[in-house]
Amino acid sequence: MVEGSNHRLGLFSSIDVFKGIPFADLPGRFEKPKPHPGWQGVLKATKYQKRCLQVTLMQTGTHGSENCLYLNMWVPQGREVSTGLPVMIYIFGGAFLLGASNDVSFMGKSLYDGEEIANRGKVIVVTVNYRVGTLGFLSTGDARGPGNYGLWDQHAAIAWVHRNIRAFGGDPENITIFGQSAGSASVNFQMLSPYNKGLFRRAISQCGVALSPWAMQRDPLALTEKVAERVGCPTGDKMMACLKIKDPVALTTAGKLALGDIGKGPVVDLLELSVVVDGDFIPDHPSKLFHNAADIDYIAGTNSMDGHLFAGMDVPSINQKRKPTSLEEIKTLLAGLTRDKGELAMNSSFSTYTQSWAPEPDQETVKRTVVDIETDYLFLVPTQTALYLHANNAKSAKTYSYIFSMPTRIPGFPSWMGADHAEDVQYVFGKPFSTPLIYFPRHRDVSGYMISYWTNFARTGDPNRGESGVPVTWPPFTGTGHHYLEINNKINKGSIKHDLRIRFVHYWTSTYANLPLLSTPLAE
Repeated sequence: MVEGSNHRLGLFSSIDVFKGIPFADLPGRFEKPKPHPGWQGVLKATKYQKRCLQVTLMQTGTHGSENCLYLNMWVPQGREVSTGLPVMIYIFGGAFLLGASNDVSFMGKSLYDGEEIANRGKVIVVTVNYRVGTLGFLSTGDARGPGNYGLWDQHAAIAWVHRNIRAFGGDPENITIFGQSAGSASVNFQMLSPYNKGLFRRAISQCGVALSPWAMQRDPLALTEKVAERVGCPTGDKMMACLKIKDPVALTTAGKLALGDIGKGPVVDLLELSVVVDGDFIPDHPSKLFHNAADIDYIAGTNSMDGHLFAGMDVPSINQKRKPTSLEEIKTLLAGLTRDKGELAMNSSFSTYTQSWAPEPDQETVKRTVVDIETDYLFLVPTQTALYLHANNAKSAKTYSYIFSMPTRIPGFPSWMGADHAEDVQYVFGKPFSTPLIYFPRHRDVSGYMISYWTNFARTGDPNRGESGVPVTWPPFTGTGHHYLEINNKINKGSIKHDLRIRFVHYWTSTYANLPLLSTPLAE
């Protein structure tokens, strides 16, 4: 038995909110989650529980707890008690290093507060915690420390919802998982894992897939040995036994980003802790697992300038009005991203991205090209590849592609800025409605459109059909018609386009992919 709280919203509508329901027991160190033993009497579920132990945003300390496997839920109610509602489970992002189901206080409420989606789309929204950083993703690459503990946590939460959601008014046969960034890649991994067969029917990836270069570890054992040395453990046979008994805070700190290395190579190289092919939860390279998602409807997309966050750290001059960005800076960036294939790859990439430039390109063109390179490499091309693989393997499932291009709301950025990484989340969670004073009507328009498409899709598998009207019919992405929807506040018939950045998708997936490696990396 659990007791939540009820918020009145209108004459005949309210929302039941449950915070901090445990979906698994306190996890063992570097072990899969275990079932929760349950409780006597009624559990008061009215307060968010602690996040999983992690470094702080600026990497200066840690916060959270190892006892962190809890979920939160929003259930819309009308004149009668809800039954059979579609369910949407949200997986947060944060580079597999940080984040929480109730992260980022946004004008007094969590950014991931599910009230607006639940109420507007008449769906149940669930947000879940999972282990991050060293405790969630450290791996030896073999049976000693298989890794992917955070993915197992997400799976345990999905399985818990599937088992229990009927009691809250949900339909266990109509579950959609969705997420952003590392949460978006996690959604894709959950689709590809054989362990989720039959647990959910649909999935939405916002800015990240299993094929993203930051979503998988290149050399897990080397990273684990580095962490072991930092906390005073031997490498070799006794390493995992020693790591299991070390202070969890020390372990977490040992896995933080090396911020001092910014500028020594692309920032993406600092994101070392992530998913591994463990031969179990992820039995093979993700590109070979899309048959497991043949019956899972899928929406995937990216933001128009998703790579800007990374580009601004790799090439700071792009955000400085008075400082020009040089061609050398672009070449250095490309050399870092393509270092496995050497100078030939750098030159080939450089000519691909500068091909349409005027002989004397203006600074806006040069700076935008830097953002395009990082957006394509880190987000857009892997996402398009995942969409092709999903569409080609689909049996009953449908595939939908989008790009989100609402101009940035971050002050001080260049006037040409589109949507930066993570800027889509506020609209999906309806912030322009819940905190109207800091938004304009155009922001409420795009938020309304996204909630309609997302919740229609959760209800029917088709973003155009459901409880909510939409501004234009979004056609599916198929092997022949590569249609996508451009999402902003001006959606109309002209927002339906096809072959998104096809020249660059083709470059990275074919021309670049076929260039020879300098030498075989250890992880291959």
